[in-house]
Formats: sequence, C-alpha cells, structure tokens
Amino acid sequence: MDSQQQFLKKSAEAKDLFLPHLSTDPVVFGFDQSELKVLLLQMTYRKQWLLPGGYVKKEEDIDDAAKRVLKERAGISDVYLEGFAVFGKNKRSEFYFEDFDDSLFQKQRFVSIGYYALYNPDNANLVVDELSEKCEWISLSQLSEIELAMDHREIIEKALLTLRERISYKPIGYNLLPEKFTLSELQKLYETILGKELNRGNFYRKIKNLEILKKLNEQRRGGAHKSPDLYSFDEENYKKALENGLSNW
Repeated sequence: MDSQQQFLKKSAEAKDLFLPHLSTDPVVFGFDQSELKVLLLQMTYRKQWLLPGGYVKKEEDIDDAAKRVLKERAGISDVYLEGFAVFGKNKRSEFYFEDFDDSLFQKQRFVSIGYYALYNPDNANLVVDELSEKCEWISLSQLSEIELAMDHREIIEKALLTLRERISYKPIGYNLLPEKFTLSELQKLYETILGKELNRGNFYRKIKNLEILKKLNEQRRGGAHKSPDLYSFDEENYKKALENGLSNW
C-alpha cells in the first residue's frame, strides 16, 4: 500500500473515530549534548517533516488526546504537556494534501491545540508509525535545513517563545537533565533555551534560593579541574513551583 492509499484508508476510519476540525500538535523539546532539540516525524508521503500530532476521539478529552497521539506516533509517554496556543489559519493543511480531493478527512480545515513538553531523549524509546519513515530528535539549529509541512515551523517557533517566557516563573530541568547534574549543566540548559549567556554567580544564587535542588554528597569525577558537586531536584518542591510559580526568581 503506497502512502496516498494509506491516507485514503485512514480517512475512511477517521470519520467514525474522530471529531471533525479539531487536532493537537505537541512540540516536544529535548536537551542533548548541550543542544535543544525537537521531536519530529518524516512522513512517507511528500517526505516532509511534521510534529507528532493527531486528532481527538469523539469521547476523549483534548489533553488525553495529545498524550495518546504522542504515545502512538512517537512512543513517548509519561510526559508533562502544557497547552500554549491555538492555530487555526484558513487552509493551513490544504496544500499538504493537494493530491487528494476535498472529501479527505485530513484535508478539512482543522483548528489545532498546540502543546509543549520537555523530555530527556535518553529516556525515549522512539517508534515509527505506519505513516512515517523516521521519528527523530532534530536540533533547533538544523530546522532551517529541513522542509517542515503546513504551519509546523510557526508552531515550533511559538512553543520556543512560550518556553522562554515561562522559564522566568516556572522551573525547568526535571524532564530534560539526568537524575544527577551539576549547577553548570543546569545553567547551560537555561542558556541554551534563552539563547544567551547568564552570569554564573547570579544564576547559582537565584537557583539555590528557589529551594528546588538537593545537594548530594557526590561530585562529578573525571575532569581535569576540581570535581563539581552534584545536585538532584527536590521532587516535592519542584512540583509545588510548577503549580504555583516561582516567587524568588
């Protein structure tokens, strides 16, 4: 079955399963080798790259739909998702499906709920669904080199802007860093997301005042310089800060 036939088959099934005109598009950010990356699928049809998005079942909550779609299309589960914007430009997906007639379910006008998530790529066992050739972490610096379908470049850019705004009042790192990390590794994560360097002393002082870290009786071994202390997140305080915001940042 070729890629167009797959879409035709999916279209017939979708009309019974899913709500018309509503979809979800999760933007999953990962931090790997000091780079911020985004999870993307390369489709068999047209060979373009898309976010791992999908449709909402008729008896399903939208948040549950976003988590289900991410699991089915990329193998990502147990992820914290947060809605950040609605995307509904007219004919936002029409060009992608121009080879099909207007009866195709996927070609209808869809309003999409954008979600962003933070996930450690080391914890991911990625899968490839039947409509895709690849499921990969793509560095943000490489996005200009690939062809993104529909308005997915705009969705990613908006998600990154939202992440940069929310970093000032919500903690990050729990889903992006290993269980044990140094303060310099945490600072590098913040700098990568913000796209700028931060003053080391100011950052260390502020992050410690948030009381979301636990200092461990361990050091990072193997470097040429003094072994830095290792930290982990205080899970209880981190969750409180995530729900209530940061008061001392």
